[in-house]
This record gives sequence, C-alpha cells and structure tokens, in this order.
Amino acid sequence: MQNMREPLAYFKHYLKPYWKGLLLIVGLTIISTWAQIKAPVYLGKAMTSLSKYLIAYLNPLTRPQASLNDFHHSLWLILIFYLLTSFTMLLSSWLTSRVNALSTNQMQRGLFGKLQRMTIKYFDQHQDGKILSLFTSDLDNIFNAMNQAIFQLISQVILYVGVVWMMFSLNIKLALATVISTPFVVLIGYFIIRKARQYIERQQDEISKLNGYINEQINGEKIIITNGLQEQSTREFDRLNENVQRATFKGQFYSGILFPLMQGFSLLNLAIVIAYGSWMVVNGEVGKAVGLGLIVTFVQYSQQYFEPITQITSMYSMLQLAFTGAKRLMHVLKQPEEQVNTTGKHLSGLKTGVKLQDVHFGYDPQKEILHGITLEVAKGKMIALVGPTGSGKTTVMNLLNRFYDVTGGKVLFDNTDVRDFELHSLRQNVGIVLQDSTLFSGTIAENIKFGFPEATDSQMIQAAKQAHIHDYIQSLPDKYQTKVDEENSILSVGQKQLVSIARTLLTDPAFLILDEATSNVDMVTEEKIKQAMDNVIAGRTSFVIAHRLKTIVDADEIVVLKDGQIIEQGTHQELLIKKGFYYDLYTNQMVFV
Repeated sequence: MQNMREPLAYFKHYLKPYWKGLLLIVGLTIISTWAQIKAPVYLGKAMTSLSKYLIAYLNPLTRPQASLNDFHHSLWLILIFYLLTSFTMLLSSWLTSRVNALSTNQMQRGLFGKLQRMTIKYFDQHQDGKILSLFTSDLDNIFNAMNQAIFQLISQVILYVGVVWMMFSLNIKLALATVISTPFVVLIGYFIIRKARQYIERQQDEISKLNGYINEQINGEKIIITNGLQEQSTREFDRLNENVQRATFKGQFYSGILFPLMQGFSLLNLAIVIAYGSWMVVNGEVGKAVGLGLIVTFVQYSQQYFEPITQITSMYSMLQLAFTGAKRLMHVLKQPEEQVNTTGKHLSGLKTGVKLQDVHFGYDPQKEILHGITLEVAKGKMIALVGPTGSGKTTVMNLLNRFYDVTGGKVLFDNTDVRDFELHSLRQNVGIVLQDSTLFSGTIAENIKFGFPEATDSQMIQAAKQAHIHDYIQSLPDKYQTKVDEENSILSVGQKQLVSIARTLLTDPAFLILDEATSNVDMVTEEKIKQAMDNVIAGRTSFVIAHRLKTIVDADEIVVLKDGQIIEQGTHQELLIKKGFYYDLYTNQMVFV
C-alpha cells in the first residue's frame, strides 16, 4: 500500500478539478453495467419462456394455451438493455477522452512548470535524457493508461460487483459454484503481479538510464568520432540496452501470462457451471424448463464474472507502467523549489558594489570547495578571477547569482545579503555570459531580445553593433529574421557567443559575470569577443572568469584562486612583480601564444 500512496496522490491531484465529469462517468458506467448485468436475466427468461412454449405446443391438450408473448417481451427487454449499454458506453467514452485530454494536458504543464521552478542543483545532478524521459516515457505511459485502462478499470470493478450480486440473488448454489475458484485465482494472480511490478519498475529505471546515456553520447558525438571511441560508446550502449531488454522481457512475460491464465480459469469455471447446473436439473433441484433458463443465465454470468478479472489482468502491465510513471513524477513534484522570496527587498542597480564575506561552500556538505573567500568589487570596477581548473572560479559565479546559497559567510550587494532580495529583482540586475553560449529556436532577433522582449529594433541593433555581430547579421539573406537554433551551422561558436553578448547588453545589467567567454574560440574571434566584452564591461561592476590571461590584463584587480582559497590578488603588473603563482600561469601561457 505504501508503494501506491504516491501514485494515487498524483492522480488525485490532477483529476480532482474534473470531479464532476468523473462523477458523471461513474454514473454512466453504473447504468451501462446495470443494463449489461440485467440482459442475461432476460435472456434466461426468454429461454425459459421458449421452453415452456415448446412443451405446451408439443402437447395437444395444452397447445391452445401455448403463447410466445413472454418470449417476445423478454427479447424486447434484452434489446432495450443492450441499446442502453451501448449508448451509455459511447457517452462515457466521449467524456473519458475529454477528461483524459484535459488532465494529461495539466500534467504536462505541471511538470514543465515545476522544472522552471527547480533549483540549478537539480539540473546539475540529473542528466538531460533522464529529465526528458519524464515527458517522453512516463507521461506517455500515464496518458495511454488513462485512455485505455484506468476508466475501464472502474467499469470492470462495477461489473464484477454487479455480477456477484445478481448471481447470489438468483441462485446461491450456482453462484457459489461460479466463484469457488476465486481464492486460488487471486493467490496466483497476486504472486505474478508482484513479480511483474518488480520488473516493470526496473524497466522504467533502465529506460531512464539508457535515455540519459543516448542524450549524453549524441551531445558528445563529435568528441567520440574525433577520438575514435565509437566501439567503446556502442559497447556501453549495448550493455545498457541489454539491461532494458532483460527487465522488459521479464516484466512483459509476467504481465503477459496473466491474460491467458485468466482465460483458462474462465473456461474451467464455465465447465463447472454447466456441469453443476446440469446435475441440478437431472436431480430435480430445479424444474427442467426453469433450469434451462437458469443455466443459460449463469453461463452468461460465468463469463461476465471472469471478464473483469481477465480485463484487469490484461491491463496490468499498462497500469503498472502508469503507476510507476506517476510515482517518478510525484518524486519530481516533491523536489525543493528555488526560494523566490517575493517579500524581499527590491534591487534597483548598484550603489556601492558587491562583496563576498568569509564565504564557505560545497556542493556536497561533506566536501567544502570554497574555504573562507573574502573579496570586494566596487561599483564600476572589474575583478578577474583566475586559477587552475577546480579552484572554485565558477562556484563563485554560482553564488553571486544565487544558483546556490552559501553554507557559511555572506554574499552582499550594496551591503545587503543576496538572500534578503526578491530573487527576480536580483536576477534582473545580474547579467551572465557563459562559456557555452545557448541559442533558442527562432530568429536571431528573438534570440537577442530573449531577455528583454519589449526592446525596440533600434535598441537591438545598437546592442548587436556593440557586440560586433551586426555586420555579419546584415550579410545574411534574412538579416535579423534569419532562423537559427542550437544546432544551426549558420553561426560559428564565436558568433553565437557574440549574439549571447548582444543579448546581455540589451538587458543592461548593473552587475556582470563573464564566465570563460573566450575559451572556445580562435584568436581572431577572441579579439572580437574581447572588444565586445569591453563594451559590455564599460561602466559596469563585473566579475570576469578567464583561462586566457591576456584578456584580463586591464582588470582593476585580479584574484588568484587555488584549492578554494585566495592565494594572490592585485593588478596585472603587481602580480607579475611578485613572481608568484599568477606570474607562472601568465608566462607559461605567453610561451605558447
């Protein structure tokens, strides 16, 4: 039951707004099922009436009294009940499709909306492919189950209860003969379902791992081809794919044997009912005319009795996939969200500057990365952070923009802790140009205006000119309306970076962070980016993280990080005079220029 709590809570959350439609579906299902259950009663009465008619007709003494009125009356009622069943099922099916479409739409919106509110930590800890599988696998499984199984489950449960009630109201002995095998069936079904659930949950986990690996390999395909790692990549894919195959086979095997097993029990049960009913007639426990109709009625009920069990077991695999998906999605919905702090202070530009005061931080609480960092950048000044890989440069950037919160110390904007600001207000004042630029599907104009959609075309063009990308855009056939996306080869890596810088310029942030903005480009493009960076930085408070030290020689102050601590700081010339760690870094780079 513990395993079912989260999936049921998930479905309750998204189906609750449609309770009126669900109530109507249940009502129509009850009517449909009642008509379906009543029809065999009148089929039995029709057979009884026909038997009585034949007995009377074959006897010359009673032939004048022989009448088919009761038989015809029963046939009309059978027709009415079957028509009522068909109509209510059709209406219920339409309503079910409507509720399914609306509720699954809300599930998709809910998941996407939740991801937009998640912390950066969640995306750092989860592969893109695994996140994507929530949409492509788990939500698809839920939609399929709701469309084909969940509401059918309601109908089958009502049918089962109705059939049992009708059987015991007609004849207790025949009813007991019909249900006698149920405990045995339930025990076998319980064992098989447990095994099936185990492997279906494992199947979804393995599919998630495989999707994550595929996404990772596709993104790194150039590196794989360049280094000749295709065979190694394929071997790992085969291993993960084999895990999926094994889990899928076992899950589908245990789910698949339920249906034929139930069918076999249904046929066995039918034989028991016919044999026992015939024995009752032969031994005079019921009259021959009445007994024939009763046997016909219970033959129908015997099939209907096992129909819900057979249908539910045949849907089990689909239902289990849906419940497993709901459990995984519920786990995502429970993840902590970014603390927006809507009641916090409003940041409107910088008046004094930005300060890190005795900052301690670690992504893992057991492994601290920054050990008491203290540094300050005054308004309008530029500080450059340099140091070897893993020294904590990017971590400092993550803290300045509140992607993560410090575990000790403070990050201050105008002497106010960033945690005291309303988050949207803070982010509006902080611009970031990352090492890997990102373009969204759309036009170049839409990409530049992404952070400021209300900007005019003249403002956009001015930003592009400052970023030194305007002339290239003008050379394109569609100019600023040229369609681009992340994979589009119209723009080089460096040009994408310039578009990203233009986007940042347009938002006019008070505080700027440039994270390795020139690390992925050639020397010619680097010079263009440096000129664009100079335009971005001019008059702004900024942190620049750089590997190529010649791009930050004009910084107001250079801070050297190593192993999460500040080991040197000063201007470029001051640090060269010291001939310390920075001097070694700079001279070693200049040798290879």
